[in-house]
Amino acid sequence: MFGLPPVQGLYHPRNEHDSCGVGFVANVRGRKSHEVVACGLEILVNLDHRGAVGA
Repeated sequence: MFGLPPVQGLYHPRNEHDSCGVGFVANVRGRKSHEVVACGLEILVNLDHRGAVGA
């Protein structure tokens, strides 16, 4: 299998970009918490290999 997966749900291959990395964390109830901050920091650690150093 080669290429990108077909269009499905919210996914569309035209939105793919080379070496792209995104992370998003939120509390759906709008509550502030240290857990949200910790998860955000974990995302940055995991994106380090994507060039997110210093983000």
